[in-house]
Amino acid sequence: MKRSLYPELSSRLHMAQAALQAHARPEQLAAMRGFAMSGDNRLGVAVPVLRQLGRQFGPDHELALALWDSDVPDARILASLLAEPARLSRAEMDHWVAGMQAWDVCDQACLNAFRRSPLAWELVPAWAAQQPEFVRRAGFALLAVLAVHDKQRGDADFLDRLPLIAAAADDERNFVKKAVNWALRQIGKRNAVLREAAIDTAGALCERPEASSRWIGRDALRELRGKARQG
Repeated sequence: MKRSLYPELSSRLHMAQAALQAHARPEQLAAMRGFAMSGDNRLGVAVPVLRQLGRQFGPDHELALALWDSDVPDARILASLLAEPARLSRAEMDHWVAGMQAWDVCDQACLNAFRRSPLAWELVPAWAAQQPEFVRRAGFALLAVLAVHDKQRGDADFLDRLPLIAAAADDERNFVKKAVNWALRQIGKRNAVLREAAIDTAGALCERPEASSRWIGRDALRELRGKARQG
């Protein structure tokens, strides 16, 4: 389906919302809540279907912004697939993270849209330093996906971000500490140099008094030392 067939934003929004409703799976919502996929008005649309809809309706930056403001978690994931990363402004990205209420929406936005933005690298420390739970998670989820997908980024930039991990490791909130752990492990898996630096950071976390720091350190060490033995 081509955008030229429905040029008005209101029409495009109506068609996208109707498509989401057509793929709703209310019978899956209880199971999704069990995995902490929360959020009011969730439809239960499967991620492969959302990706299909992303190809059908996008790219369409204006539609992405409108879908995000609908506050439906499934629509927000679709928004991240429709957005044009080069057009995302700092204000738009800050607005998106400020309204996040679910870890899957946060992570999908980082994976599908934010990591491709030219602003991504500067937003990692900006969001990681903030206190709202999903804003902070977004900072570390973004760092994790950049560690996987930003193949040209030099080691020095990742080494410079390790202190962010140390600074946030005492945050006991589940969605934050898991993202901090995720970022540390992904940095360590890039190459041997970063693996050693990540292992050093993880080892230091294991010696700290906070339960979250010790959990992050131990979990990262299990994976990274296993990678070291394999490599």
